[in-house]
Amino acid sequence: MTAPVVILQRRAELVDPHDCTDAADDLSILSAALETLVRRVGSDVVPQLAERWTVSDDACRWAFVLRAGVLFHDGTPCDAPAVAQSLRRMAREDKGYTLGAPAVWRQYLGTAEIHAQGLDLQITLGEPMADLVDVLVQGFILSPACLERLDDGELDAMVGTGPYRVETASPGEVQLTPAASSSNLPPLTFRAMPDAEDRANALRAGQAHVATNLPFASQLGPGVTRVESLNPVAIIFLMNAVKGPLTDSRLRRALDLALDREALVRDVMEGGAHPLYGFVSPVHFGAEPAVARPADRDLARRLLAEAGHPDGLTLGVSCPTRLPDEAVRLTAALADQLSRIGVTLDVTYHEDREAYAHQVRRKEIRDLAVFDSSPLSTYRVLVEKLDARVEGSWWEGYHNAEVEALIDAGRRCPDREKRAAIYRRAYRALQSDPPWLTLYNPVRVVGLAGDHPHYALGSDAVLDAAGLPMVAHG
Repeated sequence: MTAPVVILQRRAELVDPHDCTDAADDLSILSAALETLVRRVGSDVVPQLAERWTVSDDACRWAFVLRAGVLFHDGTPCDAPAVAQSLRRMAREDKGYTLGAPAVWRQYLGTAEIHAQGLDLQITLGEPMADLVDVLVQGFILSPACLERLDDGELDAMVGTGPYRVETASPGEVQLTPAASSSNLPPLTFRAMPDAEDRANALRAGQAHVATNLPFASQLGPGVTRVESLNPVAIIFLMNAVKGPLTDSRLRRALDLALDREALVRDVMEGGAHPLYGFVSPVHFGAEPAVARPADRDLARRLLAEAGHPDGLTLGVSCPTRLPDEAVRLTAALADQLSRIGVTLDVTYHEDREAYAHQVRRKEIRDLAVFDSSPLSTYRVLVEKLDARVEGSWWEGYHNAEVEALIDAGRRCPDREKRAAIYRRAYRALQSDPPWLTLYNPVRVVGLAGDHPHYALGSDAVLDAAGLPMVAHG
């Protein structure tokens, strides 16, 4: 048998495909074995299991035509009734769980009527949602025959239509084999190695073919290709607009104006990030081109005074000790910057990251909270984090009537170009009235054994294992 291609990641385990995750380590494994109706290329959404689709003028009725002849790895047809079962499971109240937030997908698909016959799939939504395909990008389709076993916790029983199938899964290692016996693809071994320097050393020593999430400062040496990609995950400080001083938009804007993002990238990330000037990354649909906004501390001080704090104020900060792993030193750097406008930070540290996420979801944060924003869907960010009418898991009291009107306009606009223009207007509005302190997008570094100068990750910064040069080309 051909030797496996070994891929080192921070973690390597199977997760339920219908739980919501933006974790690149999980998605790299799932996307090798499973497919979705549509997939993201750049900021566009293109066909995968769906050959084509249409949407009604009111953005409520969607009709998908599936590719003919597709079979699950168990030999059963991947037809519309099979797809419907996966979508209904995805929308269950006990599914769609991500760190701290249950039933993510239910808010989008929970009231949908799904009709399936042959290769025709129709989804009728209870309200307009022109960005439904942004949700379906993560709607993994599985054979109906394996769903009951998945519900019983047998995650290695997942059966999809991707180029690989799950062979074995043990703590810290997942092995995939080619789905087709006639395939020339090599097997894949995803192996956990939590320490980033250890992953870099193992790659240099020839113990692996690929290593992900390497330190930005790593020197990988000869015989290894270094690939740098913008990670669309936004590192941010949430601002508590439910209660406390940051309910005043003037104070939120003052903090934003005080930031020197370039200095944070240099001092905290050692250059391994791109400054983030808007609420989503430059690769998000409808984002404005990145334009630097220098700190304006004089205006920040005037806004503090207008808000009743001419002599400065003290703000409480909730800070986890990991995720992001630089949270503690980032908070120290922010404290130094804000001290220049008379703002002092009083920091509370949290060791238990999952418990911290639940606190954030319950709006139990202090004035500021270190967090991230990970969906690559602009629509999801707007709905789940900024719409006061939804009060989503990561909404922290922000309300902006102009932004909410633009969200509604986007929901009802199936024309993609016009919808992008709507989201650009929201982008600008959120710069004038910031809901968070947006800081930077990290740079994701991946190392590949050999010389592969043209290899790049996709816009989601997730490793496409089947597309690796040593996999696709043997």
